[in-house]
Amino acid sequence: MKTKIILFAMALTFLFPLRAISQGMPVYDNTNFISLAKSLLESAKQTTQLLKTVDFLKQQKENLEKVAEVVQQLNAVQQIAQNNQHLYSIVQNDLSDILNSPFIKAEEIDLITESFTKLLDNSLDTAAYIDEILSSDYLRMTDAERAGIIRAKEKESKEMISQVEIKTKRYRDIISFRKMQDKVNNRETDY
Repeated sequence: MKTKIILFAMALTFLFPLRAISQGMPVYDNTNFISLAKSLLESAKQTTQLLKTVDFLKQQKENLEKVAEVVQQLNAVQQIAQNNQHLYSIVQNDLSDILNSPFIKAEEIDLITESFTKLLDNSLDTAAYIDEILSSDYLRMTDAERAGIIRAKEKESKEMISQVEIKTKRYRDIISFRKMQDKVNNRETDY
């Protein structure tokens, strides 16, 4: 049995050099490995949650942009309605004053009425067109295309108002000139 122990000891010396025995076997601390795995899992959960939050925020940003676009469209439509109302009040008040003036000739009344009627018809067509764009798919337009058309119509509405104001001013100037001309031609001469 002694020989077996000696042989066993020799076999161990050949299998494990003396340096390895003197350094000892490496020891693994399982608690460090488990805490590392737990922290990696927690980081993965946080990253997943962060990615979900980023996606949610992107979606909310898109929704806000859509709402902002709709608000801009509504503001443009409101501006068109205000322009049309202003246009009608100008025509209603100023046109009646111009047409009732004794300094406007009978043949000019039809021309004046026709020019203002064209502007009012154009204004009504714009309102009908805007209503059609907003109430239907209108050939499956995108919101951006719809907003572009509404902005163009808003610009056109502003141009109509400026045209009416220019025409009204021109006719008032004509009336004022004819009034002055009448005073000059019909003045009393006492000299």
